[in-house]
Amino acid sequence: MCEDDHGTDGNDGMGRRALIVTGTAAALTLGSVTFSPGYDAEAASDQETRTVRGTLPTGSPDFVYLPVEIPAGVREFKVAYSYERPSVPAGTQGNALDIGVFDERGTELGGRGFRGWSGGARSEFFIRADEATPGYIPGPVRPGTWYIALGPYTVSPQGLPYVITITLTYGEPGAVVRPVYPPSRARGRGRAWYRGDCHLHSWYSDGRRTPAEIADLARAAGLDFINTSEHNTHSGHAHWAEEAGDDLLVMVGEEVTTRNGHVLALGTDPGTLIDWRYRARDNRFGRYAREIRRSGGLVVPAHPHATCIGCNWKFGFGEADAVEVWNGAYTADDEIALADWDGMLVASVREGRGWIPAMGNSDAHRDPDPVGTPQTVVLADDLTRQDIQAGIRAGRSYVAESKSVSLAFTASGSKGEHAGIGERLRVGRDTPVTVRLEVTGAPGCTVRFITDQGVLFTSAPLPSDGSGTVEWPTTASYAAYARAEVRHAVLLPPLPGALAAFTNPIFLGR
Repeated sequence: MCEDDHGTDGNDGMGRRALIVTGTAAALTLGSVTFSPGYDAEAASDQETRTVRGTLPTGSPDFVYLPVEIPAGVREFKVAYSYERPSVPAGTQGNALDIGVFDERGTELGGRGFRGWSGGARSEFFIRADEATPGYIPGPVRPGTWYIALGPYTVSPQGLPYVITITLTYGEPGAVVRPVYPPSRARGRGRAWYRGDCHLHSWYSDGRRTPAEIADLARAAGLDFINTSEHNTHSGHAHWAEEAGDDLLVMVGEEVTTRNGHVLALGTDPGTLIDWRYRARDNRFGRYAREIRRSGGLVVPAHPHATCIGCNWKFGFGEADAVEVWNGAYTADDEIALADWDGMLVASVREGRGWIPAMGNSDAHRDPDPVGTPQTVVLADDLTRQDIQAGIRAGRSYVAESKSVSLAFTASGSKGEHAGIGERLRVGRDTPVTVRLEVTGAPGCTVRFITDQGVLFTSAPLPSDGSGTVEWPTTASYAAYARAEVRHAVLLPPLPGALAAFTNPIFLGR
C-alpha cells in the first residue's frame, strides 16, 4: 500500500494542484494518483491500493477532483473514504463531504464522463462492467484518467481532513448488462383523475428503501403513478421495470441537487442525467432546464423554502413548469411556499402572463416517511407519461394529504358556462359566478376560497363523515381567480390549520 500526501492546507501543496474553470464552474484539481502501467497476470497481484490524505480549508471550491490514472486490465474500481468531524462552536457548520466519480471522458459540465454520485450517503463504492454500487453506473473500467469528485458541502473552521483509499482489481471484466427501463404507459381509465407522488428516494441515492418496497407502498397509498428522483444520478432508472405494472406507471427522473436549490427533472427519458455542478451566479440553470425539457421532462423546483443548507431555491421561476409547494409533512416552510406561490398567481394576473401550477409530493426517503403524503391528483387523458405531464403542466390538478381526500372544484356562470381546475371561466366582468367545492374524506376540516385579494370565504367545519359541498358567489371583476383549500383545525392561532388539500386555481373572466 502506498500513500500520497495531497495536502491542500499549506503553500507547499500549491505546486501539486490547480484551480481550473470549466465554463463558469470553478473546481480544485489535485495531483494525480498512479498505478502500475500494465497488468501481468503471472507477475502481479490481482489488486493494487493507493491511499491519499489531505485537508480541505474553509472556503474550498464546490468540487475538488482527484485524478486517478487507470491502467489497462482493470476489472473493478473501488473507492473508500472517510473524513474528520471535529466539534465546532454553536451556530457553526461542521464537516460534510460528498463523493462521486467521472471516468476517462472527463468532468466537463454536461459531458459524458459521469459514472456515479452518492453524495454523503455512502462511505465506499465500486464499479465493474456487470455491477456497481447503487448510485453508480456499471460498465467497463477503461484505461485513462478517472476523477474522484469530492463535494465539500460544509467545512468546519478547523478544516476538513480526509482519507481516500483506491483499490484496483485486475482481471477479465464481466459481461455488460443491457439496461431495461419501465414502460411509459400503464392501463388507465381514459380521461380520469390519477393520483401520484413525483418525489421519492430509494437506495439508489440517499434513501433506504428498495424500488420494490417503494412500489408496494405506492400501491397501498392508492397511487396510479410515481416518479423516481434520486439526487444527481440516473443509476436507478434501470431498476424499476419489474416494479411497474398495469396498475402503476413508473416515470424516471432526478432531483438535481445544486448548492442553490433542488429541482425535480420529472419524467425524463430513461438514462438521462442532468448536471448539478453550478450555482445561480453562474447563469447556467437555463441551459439545464432546457435539457430537462429536451429529454421529455418537466422542470419542477422542489421545496423552494426549505431551510436545509443549499435547499432554498435561488434560481427564480422563469423556467419552471410547476412548483412543489407542499413537500412531505405539512410544516411552516410549506406555508411560506404556498403564500409565495399565491403571490406568483397574483403577479401573473397583473402582468398578463402565464402562471405556474403547484404540486405536492412526499419526498419520502426511509421508514417512517409515508409514500403518497401528500399526493398530486391529476386530470389526464390516460395513464401515460405524456398525459400525466400534460395535466401537471396545465395545472389540472389538486394536492391531497392521502387517498382518503377527494375534491371536485368548479366555477359556473349564469348561462351554463363551466370551468374546472386549471381552466378559465370565460364570462363578463359582472356576470354572476358560483364557485363550488365538493369534498370527501376531510372530517372536521374547513374550506377556504382564496382569490387575488386573499381569503374571502371560510366555511364551518365539515361533518364527522368528512363530506360536504360548499358554494360561494362572486364575479370576475371581484376575483381574477379562485382556488380552494381544505384545512385541519387551528392548533396555534393566528396561524391557519395544516392543509388537508388544496387546488390549483380557476381563472375568471375573458
